[in-house]
Amino acid sequence: MDTKILQKLNIERQNRRAAMVVTDLASGEGRLICEGEAVDGDLGVAVQKGFRSGKSGTVEVDGSELFLNVHVPAPRLVVIGAVHIAQALTQIATLAGYDVKVIDPRTAFATPERFTGVDLQADWPEDVLKDAPLDAYTALAALTHDPKIDDFPLQEALRVGCFYVGALGSRKTHAKRVDRFTQAGITEAQMEKIHAPIGLNIAAATPTEIAVAVMGEIIETFRKRGMSGS
Repeated sequence: MDTKILQKLNIERQNRRAAMVVTDLASGEGRLICEGEAVDGDLGVAVQKGFRSGKSGTVEVDGSELFLNVHVPAPRLVVIGAVHIAQALTQIATLAGYDVKVIDPRTAFATPERFTGVDLQADWPEDVLKDAPLDAYTALAALTHDPKIDDFPLQEALRVGCFYVGALGSRKTHAKRVDRFTQAGITEAQMEKIHAPIGLNIAAATPTEIAVAVMGEIIETFRKRGMSGS
């Protein structure tokens, strides 16, 4: 691989940004494509598909055989609220290959006994996220029902462009949230990114079922990112 391409690729990977090295198998010539970069034609379709799937492979474009070497950051899930739903959600997310962090300043909830093997931060989200910022490959699920805890990380997730932003609560609760966020400078377009009520509509009733609905929605959003309407 060309040294300059490798250097640029390493910078993208260090900053948790997706990138792809496209190599012409006949000539050996390569180029680096970063996610979001405009690429036309059949190659653009193949590149977008590669970023969504995270899988490398060979494609034929305009008579040339190309190898697409895809580098996509591992998706992360940040859960706000060490509640019963979070206990199930962290287990499901870990099985799905997500790095998981739980944040809750309420020490009665945020105990190691309830979240064995999970990165658990018994502190305020604004303090934790200062040292571990959110990014485009992070999903955020706010589960506390408490605006004093949920609002900051939700607004931060919208500002940095997390691929998934979900919040527990009824439509009435969300309407009040929208009013608060509007006053905080969150735009209508950003607000539309919030999945509220959180999770797929599968008539979930128990904490575990709600966790399944939430994780299903996270996976769907991650795999469809960049598609029209997503």
